[in-house]
Amino acid sequence: MSFNQKIVVITGGSSGIGYATAQEFASQGARVVITGRDRAKLDKAVETLGENVTGVQADLSIVGDIDGIYDIVKTAHGRIDLLVANAGAGEIVPLAAITEEHFDRAFDGNVKGVVFTVQKALPLMEEGSSVVIIGSSSTITPGAGLSVYGGTKAALRAMVRSWILDITGSGIRINMLSPGPVDTRSLRAFFGDAAEAGLAYLADLSPLGRIAQPEEIARAVAFLGSDAASFINGAELFADGGIAQI
Repeated sequence: MSFNQKIVVITGGSSGIGYATAQEFASQGARVVITGRDRAKLDKAVETLGENVTGVQADLSIVGDIDGIYDIVKTAHGRIDLLVANAGAGEIVPLAAITEEHFDRAFDGNVKGVVFTVQKALPLMEEGSSVVIIGSSSTITPGAGLSVYGGTKAALRAMVRSWILDITGSGIRINMLSPGPVDTRSLRAFFGDAAEAGLAYLADLSPLGRIAQPEEIARAVAFLGSDAASFINGAELFADGGIAQI
C-alpha cells in the first residue's frame, strides 16, 4: 500500500485511533489533515506527527465548523483522496438513566457530525477516492449501558448501505471499520485507577486474549482506504479480534 502524496483528512485525529491513523498515513507519504476540538491537544499532535500533517480546530456537531474544514482543505490541497470519519465518543448510561441531553450529545456528535462530514467532503472527491467511517463492534454487540452509543454506530452502518446507492457511478467507495476495545488513553482514563484490571477484563472477552493497539486499527483503516480494497464498498469490517462473533 502506498499513499505517497495522497490527501487524507482524519477527523478526531489528535489522540487515540485518529492519531495512530494519522501517523500511519504520514509514514506512507500522505499529506494529512487532522481535526480536533481542543486547540492545545491538536497543536501538540501536529507537532509530534511532523511536517506532512496539519491541524484544523473544529467541533463536528456544528455544521459551520465542517464547512470551515473543507474550505481550508480546498485552498491548501484542492481535493480529498481519503476521508476517515473517526471523531466520536461514547458514554455508559443504562436505560433508566438516559437523559435528553445524553441522547442529543451522542447523536449530534456520532451521527449528525458524520453525516455532514461525509456529505460536504464529496465535492472534493473524485473517482477512486474513498471514505472510511470508524464504527464499533457495538453496532451488533453493545454491552449494558451502551444502547445509545451502539445505536449511533448502528445508524451509521445503515446510512453507509444507503449512501453507496446515492452516489452510484461516482467511483467513490464508502466503508465502515468497526473496532472492539482499543488500548487508548481515553479507555484507560475511563477505568481510572482500575485501568489495568479493566483492560484485563476486556482482554478475557476476546478470542485472541487481548485488546487492540491503536496502530492495528490504523493499519486496517489504511487497507480499506487503499487500492488493495478497490472493490470493497458498503462493507463493515470488524477489527475486534473476534469479540463481535461471540
